[in-house]
Amino acid sequence: MSTDILSGGHAVLECLRARRRAVHEIWATAEWARALGELRAGPAKGAVAAELRRLAGTDRHQGIVARVGPYPYVTLEAILDYAAADATGPLLLLLDQIQDPQNLGAILRTAEGMGAHGVLLPKDNAVGVTPTVVRASAGAVEHLRIAQVTNLSRAIRELQSRNIWVVGAAAEGQQSVFDYQFAGGHALVLGAEGKGMRRLVRESCDTVVHIPMAGRVTSYNVSVAAALLLSEAVRQRRQKSENTCNIP
Repeated sequence: MSTDILSGGHAVLECLRARRRAVHEIWATAEWARALGELRAGPAKGAVAAELRRLAGTDRHQGIVARVGPYPYVTLEAILDYAAADATGPLLLLLDQIQDPQNLGAILRTAEGMGAHGVLLPKDNAVGVTPTVVRASAGAVEHLRIAQVTNLSRAIRELQSRNIWVVGAAAEGQQSVFDYQFAGGHALVLGAEGKGMRRLVRESCDTVVHIPMAGRVTSYNVSVAAALLLSEAVRQRRQKSENTCNIP
């Protein structure tokens, strides 16, 4: 049976709160007893720092380690079913071959915090949801719907057939993200660190926007770009929703 070893307070506690994975064992210092009790996680096995270090494979365990079931990926259809309840339309994030688990974790933390309905990752040549990614997301990924797809371009065509606009982000984008109108359902596409979107993925997008830069560097880190792109989309969606509610 496949299991993951999660370490660190946020990673373990958010896993327990989400209740989407089987929790097989927890090892923790005495200081974590109250928090675990509130979550009804059952008693944790007492452990000293040396044992926690061995279990976690790192000194950065923060006094708590858990052995849990594999990450519960969902289907694209399940994400769209979940998004259907949002009157403003789906808001999805598509990540094309992100390789760095720290970047992926940071992106997923932002996606969950911004209220994205789901994230699509390629099955091949990309990092998946590993324990390192869970930790880098501060456990946020445990609450997020994520699908792994075999072919990202094919998934984009499926989204377009559902009247979801697909917007890529790249330095050569035709217009600024701040000039683009996020009306209706949208899927935002970001490419790999240093490489950007693959050609076929970029050509599959309905449009490609850029994020304006005023400084001397030529690009943003992909996790920062994701935060900027999502925040602008969410800002416009909220504004449209508020304006609709205020119509007499």
